[in-house]
Amino acid sequence: MQHREIPVYQPTLAGNEKAYVMECLESTWISSKGPFLHKFEQQFAQYIGGTYALGVCNGTVALHLAMVALGIGPGDEVIVPTLTYIASANAVVYNGATPVFVDSEPQSWQMSPEDVVRKITPKTKAILCVHLYGHPCDMDRLVAIAREHDLLLIEDCAEAIGTRYRGRHVGTFGDIATFSFYGNKTITTGEGGMIVTNGETLYDRCLHFRGQGLAKYRQYWHDVVGYNYRMTNICAAIGLAQMEQLDEFLAKKQQVAAWYADGLAGTDYELHRPIGDVLHSYWMCSLLVRRSENRDPLREHLQRHGIETRPLFYPVHTMPMYAQRYARHQVAEDLGWRGMNLPSYPGLSQEDVQYICEAIKSFIPS
Repeated sequence: MQHREIPVYQPTLAGNEKAYVMECLESTWISSKGPFLHKFEQQFAQYIGGTYALGVCNGTVALHLAMVALGIGPGDEVIVPTLTYIASANAVVYNGATPVFVDSEPQSWQMSPEDVVRKITPKTKAILCVHLYGHPCDMDRLVAIAREHDLLLIEDCAEAIGTRYRGRHVGTFGDIATFSFYGNKTITTGEGGMIVTNGETLYDRCLHFRGQGLAKYRQYWHDVVGYNYRMTNICAAIGLAQMEQLDEFLAKKQQVAAWYADGLAGTDYELHRPIGDVLHSYWMCSLLVRRSENRDPLREHLQRHGIETRPLFYPVHTMPMYAQRYARHQVAEDLGWRGMNLPSYPGLSQEDVQYICEAIKSFIPS
């Protein structure tokens, strides 16, 4: 095999990104006011089928702001999957609330509805579901649980733009949803995020808190402790250009996933595949090795071939700041120790994927 250098992810900036950014510079509208922000918010809401969208400076603050708007605070518990990026849990703690971790479903890798039910207490205020790696959670069951127990439902869609559950875009099932546009996401603004909700009151609260708690009725008068979480017009310009290419990106990522499936057919490696009536957007193409002790040696083997990989997220309950109480979440732990992310960006060629698959198959487990 001829040696290649293949990153795990890189953005595709082949559309109107430069033209729109230059328009911002020439107009001098470079900060948090300007026409691109409103256009980006409108088009994003329209794309996913939401009513209101609000751009913010990154996906983590989108989560924080959503919880502030929902009134989550000290004494509240929020149920969170342990197999997720750390921001999901941290955003709960930022508000003085307590994250309560739940295990994963072994096939879809998403939060287990059965474990959610087991973890509900009188202090439970909300369920935070995370559509991990582009696969949706079981929204029928989670919506039903939230309604039965009178709980708020927050959707963390940071990894899931383009993901659908029974034909409906994620981010439209709960009370509020958040998205991320970091450089390795399906669409990027460099740094950036979005809050989506169908509730006018929630939208107004997010807008109020996003802009330093500035009152509508009096200039430079602040009536709540707010935050400076605004998105810039330049970031929105990049995001708008990315939105114009989103369907193309998603189609290419589906093709990349299909190439991996073909290239690794008949091996012992298990790819993360769609379960049920869903559209997996494949933010990341991920696989499981059969034995956890072979995961890191395989990653080292691929690195020697110029192929960058990432481990699956380590279960949050195992990290020092969240491990004060011993807990076991066996499915999430098994996935976390055996899983890895493969290069997954739209610009990958079939030859790139074939090279990666051949390198994987050349690895000899211990």
